[in-house]
Amino acid sequence: MILREKFTPMCFLSALGAGGLSVSFFMYLMFLVPHKGSPMATFDFIYPELLKGTWLSAIIVISLLFIILFATLHFKLLIWNIKQFNLYKKSDSYKILKESNTEITLITLPLTFAMTINVAFVLGAVFIPKLWSIVEYLFPFALIGFLLCAIYALKIFFNYFSRILISGDVDCTKNNNLSQMISIFAFSMIAVGFAAPGAMSHNISINAIGIFGALFFTSLALILLVIKITLGFKNMFEHGISMEAAPSLWIIIPILTLLGITAVRVSFGLDHNFDATLAKSSLFTLTSVVLSLQIIFGILGYQIMKKIGYFEEFIHSEKRSPVSFALICPGVALMVFGMFFINFGLTYNEVITKYSLAYFVLMLPFMFIQYRTVLYFFKLKRKFSF
Repeated sequence: MILREKFTPMCFLSALGAGGLSVSFFMYLMFLVPHKGSPMATFDFIYPELLKGTWLSAIIVISLLFIILFATLHFKLLIWNIKQFNLYKKSDSYKILKESNTEITLITLPLTFAMTINVAFVLGAVFIPKLWSIVEYLFPFALIGFLLCAIYALKIFFNYFSRILISGDVDCTKNNNLSQMISIFAFSMIAVGFAAPGAMSHNISINAIGIFGALFFTSLALILLVIKITLGFKNMFEHGISMEAAPSLWIIIPILTLLGITAVRVSFGLDHNFDATLAKSSLFTLTSVVLSLQIIFGILGYQIMKKIGYFEEFIHSEKRSPVSFALICPGVALMVFGMFFINFGLTYNEVITKYSLAYFVLMLPFMFIQYRTVLYFFKLKRKFSF
């Protein structure tokens, strides 16, 4: 299917969602497979558990299958979107986009590319034996990859932001949603990417570069978050929310997940190499605040979309809107951060015991959210015939 003039950069959200789902299934391996002495579960820990034939082995098999499935879909959709975008750049619609409020949607490209690095990292960790023994040599390449995404994102952002500040031609009646926060989503994704080497590397130089990059883009994301959430709600209060862009109310959920994980990783990185002793209680308060805000925005967004009939209009009918793929990221994000809350907020502080009944009961709502997200993803994928 060739879209040309009908293409929009928001179509990249399909590849982003598939990548996010692949990473979300890695969370089961990350937190359920014992990996003493390593910050994450890798092939060398996963494979021995797989051979034991226990309940955990079954979870590993299911998780690996879904990791492969959604990683494959991610790369397939990424290639499709890149081809479509190259055709789209030759159209008049692209020229109009470059001069409009929606120019910022171009930042979905570096956002998706940053997710590609995360997916590749997960695939390497779970399927390549002894990879962790050379991971210190891989961290510089990861930093370079996220730096390239960062440069691309900053170029798009500064071109757009400088243009609207000079011309002042933003039509606020068409910004009655939170879609403009896609740039914050991108910078948060880049921040959490930098934070990974910052948290896990034993080389203090790599550690420091990663933490600086994470803090740089976290700072930028937080400044923009204050500005754009204020303007977005002001415009919605004055003009009501745009129906097609209603899923943007949930964009704060993945942003909070990424910034929350960044904060956790930076805390561990400072603890490892900068002698800043990590207080376990701080992880409980941090994850509690982030999850609380996610639940609040989750309920608010659902109530509004249900009342205006968004799901009937754009999900259950034949009507297509690329923005509807924005529903996938919040589901992924809530599941991922739910696992961080249970494991770093509660288990790490010995509020509950790992592998206990309470532990698995608390996982159930987040597993259900993941299940519903998978269903929505395939429903949307069939609708768009990707």
